[in-house]
Amino acid sequence: MSNKIEQYNPSAKEIVNDWKVVDANGQTLGILASNIATMLMGKHKPNYVPHMLTGDYVVVINASGIKVTGMKSEQKLYTRHSQYPGNIKKIPYNRMPSSKVIQLAVKGMLPKNKLSSKMLKRLKIYDDSNHPHSAQLLGTENRLNSKKESLSSGLKSNKSSKKKNDIPSSATSEENKVSAKATTTKAKTTKPKATTAKAKTTKPKATTTKVKED
Repeated sequence: MSNKIEQYNPSAKEIVNDWKVVDANGQTLGILASNIATMLMGKHKPNYVPHMLTGDYVVVINASGIKVTGMKSEQKLYTRHSQYPGNIKKIPYNRMPSSKVIQLAVKGMLPKNKLSSKMLKRLKIYDDSNHPHSAQLLGTENRLNSKKESLSSGLKSNKSSKKKNDIPSSATSEENKVSAKATTTKAKTTKPKATTAKAKTTKPKATTTKVKED
């Protein structure tokens, strides 16, 4: 008997890419980036596989209200190099756009493969609460609501069918009483008839002995 486990590969119909909104106002950069990376990869879903795009679209609003811990706001530097001598560039955190800061933090937490660029394209970052993705978010909300309604109706139908199949306790108790009465009437004890044996008394015969006279 083989102990091999078959690999699960979801079909295209099973993969549903939802749209989610994340408010970055007052959140820490590292925690926010890790949560966004999880949603982009799809690790929060039961049908997650690492070689397919099972993640969601993420819309980040209020990116300007992001926070960092410690002295990172003054000491953190973003460096890049064009591979030409003397072309290194260092930009401090204060001068970096907040949208670029979040994008770089999320990019560092995504897998280093061909899917990372496709996942990163699903990340939409905006400095304020205005964004042009309200239609996509509304479609996701409607789909989830319809799914909840179908699940609730299915549960109600299952409960009603169980109630029909189950016999109530009062009816079962009455049936038990009737069956008990029927058994008591059938099982009546028959009294044995008194058998009087007539004992015949045999009277002993009188034996008379004749005495001879001399």
